[in-house]
Amino acid sequence: MYKFLLITGFVMVFTFVARAQGIDTSAARKADTVKKASNTAPGSFAPPIRKEKAYHPDSLHSPHKAVMHSLMIPGWGQIYNHQWWKVPIIYGGIGLLFSAVIFNQNYYNQFVTLSRYRQRGVAPTPGQPYYNEYILYQQNGVPDQNIYDSVDAYRRNRDLSIMGIAVAWGIQTIDAYIDAKFKHSFTVDNNLSMKVTPGMIGQPLYAQSANSSFIPSVKITFTF
Repeated sequence: MYKFLLITGFVMVFTFVARAQGIDTSAARKADTVKKASNTAPGSFAPPIRKEKAYHPDSLHSPHKAVMHSLMIPGWGQIYNHQWWKVPIIYGGIGLLFSAVIFNQNYYNQFVTLSRYRQRGVAPTPGQPYYNEYILYQQNGVPDQNIYDSVDAYRRNRDLSIMGIAVAWGIQTIDAYIDAKFKHSFTVDNNLSMKVTPGMIGQPLYAQSANSSFIPSVKITFTF
């Protein structure tokens, strides 16, 4: 009987010790908690610690290639930089300048021919260039000096339009270089965030009232 009680007590003690030496999952749960909270600063109400923004410039993007493309064909550098929306603007501006060149050149040719008729004192015959215009100006009594001034004005406007084309060509080349340089050296992405916070700003001395020298405001911060 005593032997049976001794064995039973030994078994009970062994079972209790075995349970006490079981795996303590509280430590694992605590580790998980610490791991989940690792992105927060110390303190019970601390905000999450944000990761630093990673910059990934495109080192294979060549500013030289963008410049050469734009010098050869307007807008080609913008296409190389993946900025397709600039191409219609470039061709719209250059197209208007080309139309101005054609417009002024046509009237320049007309008034140059009329000025030569006036200088020679010879009226054109039907079928010759600008015969109808010569007769119209002659009937309305347009003086010779007006014809000569028109020649100078249309020639000047034509030359300015040609210079405008050259300037526009150069501007779009510079634009392609700058965009390609940023793509090559800096991150150019669409990660834009906006933060709106309320605040107070002080009024100027002449605008301060007796009630308060501060007025409510809203601060908008863009991060990109």
